Amino acid sequence: MARHSTRTVGVIGLGNFGSTVATELQRFGNHVIGVDTDEKRVSAHAEQLSQAVIVDARDDLALREAGFAECDIGVVAMGSDLEASILSAMNLKLIGVSQIWAKAKTKTHHRILSKLGVDRVIHPEIEVGQHIAQVLHNPLVRDYVSLGNGYHVVNFRIPESLEGKRLEDLPHTEKFKLRCIGVMRGTEFVGQDGNSCTLQSDDLLLLLGQRKDLRSFAASL
Repeated sequence: MARHSTRTVGVIGLGNFGSTVATELQRFGNHVIGVDTDEKRVSAHAEQLSQAVIVDARDDLALREAGFAECDIGVVAMGSDLEASILSAMNLKLIGVSQIWAKAKTKTHHRILSKLGVDRVIHPEIEVGQHIAQVLHNPLVRDYVSLGNGYHVVNFRIPESLEGKRLEDLPHTEKFKLRCIGVMRGTEFVGQDGNSCTLQSDDLLLLLGQRKDLRSFAASL
């Protein structure tokens, strides 16, 4: 497996969301600078991050001194303070951070950040809520990943009705316009479209397709 090159990432705001992003990126081997105006939050993560500094990100000079001008990516992780979020994003642009992600709380907040040139605006609570609802809605869906343009990869549990059937006999290809990426049996990859495979209980079927087709396939099981 190819190894990703390490990057320098600056995270503004070390609340629950920001600290999770920062510590996970650090765990992946990146150089992470975390800043917050709250001394307790900074102290709590001083040992976990490459740098943890008390900084008011509304001050572009303070961000420069903290090393953000050398960051490959900047993350504005606080969403409740609209003014601080907007000024932080503006300052990241000002000091030349090439890629910026920012958390938004409202549609208006989202629009403002987009107008400022933020590369990706995220709504963690909404995105996680939608993800959980999709999984809860269909007990056969173990997990899914959105690929954009309406396409998803969905991880289906094999229901009893498909046990003993051959993968090539399933109607997913012609009737539902789906592609089987593979069948996982435990940690083993045992089949995909064009390969012979007899489905067993506890197998996981990885299907690629558009949401409407995936829903139709799930409803047919």
